[in-house]
Amino acid sequence: MRVHVRGRVQGVWYRQSCAEQARARGAAGWVRNLPDGRVEAWIEGPREAVEAVLAWCRTGPPAARVTGLEIADVTPCGAGRFEVR
Repeated sequence: MRVHVRGRVQGVWYRQSCAEQARARGAAGWVRNLPDGRVEAWIEGPREAVEAVLAWCRTGPPAARVTGLEIADVTPCGAGRFEVR
């Protein structure tokens, strides 16, 4: 899945927290800041792991204020781990 997260999501440890959540659940992919203030994440792995990370993305870490998600089902790229970009 590719997800774009809107709200106050930069400068609040969103990317690092997302990576920790993904790794703990066995998901792979990456997360990065976008120039427009959103965060983009690419999450792949077992369906349960991906769904759990997506559920976390809806709220993020305590300092974040998520106002919306745009989720797209994409073809997995074969990521072996989850990284912060």
